Amino acid sequence: MTTASSKTKFRPRIYIAPDARRLIARFWQSASGFWRGPTRWRAWLLVGLLIATVLLQLLTQYWLNFWNRDFFDAIERKDGAALWVQARHFIPLAGASLILAVTSVWARMTMQRQWRAWLSAHLYDYWLQNGRFRHLRFMQGEHQTPEYRIAEDARVATDLPIDLTLGLISSVLTAIIFIGVLWSVGGRLVIDSFGVGLEIPGYLVIAVVVYSLLITAAMMLIPHRLTRVIEDNKRAEAELRAVGAHLRESGEGIAVPDGASGGRLTIGAALTEVIAQWRAYCWQLMRMTMVSHSNTLLTPVIGLLLCTPKYLVGAMTLGETVQAAAAFAIVQGAFNWITDSYGRLAEWTSSANRVASLLLALDQIEDPDRDKMADRA
Repeated sequence: MTTASSKTKFRPRIYIAPDARRLIARFWQSASGFWRGPTRWRAWLLVGLLIATVLLQLLTQYWLNFWNRDFFDAIERKDGAALWVQARHFIPLAGASLILAVTSVWARMTMQRQWRAWLSAHLYDYWLQNGRFRHLRFMQGEHQTPEYRIAEDARVATDLPIDLTLGLISSVLTAIIFIGVLWSVGGRLVIDSFGVGLEIPGYLVIAVVVYSLLITAAMMLIPHRLTRVIEDNKRAEAELRAVGAHLRESGEGIAVPDGASGGRLTIGAALTEVIAQWRAYCWQLMRMTMVSHSNTLLTPVIGLLLCTPKYLVGAMTLGETVQAAAAFAIVQGAFNWITDSYGRLAEWTSSANRVASLLLALDQIEDPDRDKMADRA
């Protein structure tokens, strides 16, 4: 007689693929060790240097914006002496901007290199210790070509977060500072329509917010499948490498009758899938480029067109017009962080998920019940 407990004990179980939230959480569980372990003092020192560089770059950009106003006002007045003064002022501003840009590249790439080295060493240790690499193929989940995930996906997963975080901090601070410039320089716009005067305070700020929302919505809607397409692309590339490695290992081992024709068909199918996924990726990039390039062309023109009416009636000087148009482009660029970073966010998500899938599979070797399983009904 079969008891209820024995039915429960021997009931087959099925694997439930982890969702995106669990994958990202598993990735950060391991990757954040760089900021908590023995390397934390060096990591946080580099963070402080990068934030200080961002603040100083923003201050330099702010001064250059006002330099634009004074320089073009001098051109409008045809004041040669003032032009020479502004030319001398430009030299230290340009020098500071150059030094800060070089410092930012050094600090950013140093942090990326050290974080990648730490995470890769952690992954290699976890993969190789206690013979886990031998048992991995028996585990359920998405964990093919672990060596590629550690070498390539770990690199992308540590490079992009630093770039994206710095970009986000810079964009938020830039938007705050230059919205103030737009509001003060642009002022209000008065429109006379059918004898009725309509006054729009801070019209340049309103315009840049509306325009940025439209561009962001277009970027989120048009290439909306980009993350999934990148994941499929990486998966197809991994399958192609795995098939090639298997064929090589078979050839170095024992001869298999008719193995050449069968192997050629297998690797041909994998290559066909890779090309199909690259085609889908190309279409997504074309859509994204259509939005981003249109935005690059239109932003400076829209800023100038919005300022031109006030310049023509003498409410703005030439310098203020150029300053406001430049501030409009800067604020729009800051608001457009999501648009500019969408493709890189998708690429990071894909790589982080692949690293996390490998970690979850390795977790099962140590504790089979740690992974999500479900009783078959």
